[in-house]
Amino acid sequence: QVQLVESGGGLVQPGGSLRLSCVASGSILRINAMAWYRQAPGKQRELVATFTGGGSPRYVDSVKGRFTISRDSAKNTVYLQMNSLKPEDTAVYYCNYIPTNAWGQGTQVTVSS
Repeated sequence: QVQLVESGGGLVQPGGSLRLSCVASGSILRINAMAWYRQAPGKQRELVATFTGGGSPRYVDSVKGRFTISRDSAKNTVYLQMNSLKPEDTAVYYCNYIPTNAWGQGTQVTVSS
């Protein structure tokens, strides 16, 4: 069983930055098999960033050039560095372990002046 715990969300002004962390525990075989999703009020959950089979990062178009996904295998942790944040980035951000479809509890990101 896989457990995921996200942290790092908060309130930030437009143009600001946040770094989200997702610590995984349990039966993690491949830390690359992780993804970040987000869900804004009244909208469907969408994939924000993940790794390809070869380990390269992949992003939804709306965050390209602003967000960076990275991993620390030794710590079983995946990060999402978010720069140049916009109000439309406001959402609950979730990490997901793809092989077992495990989800964390989510962390709220609010971008507002």
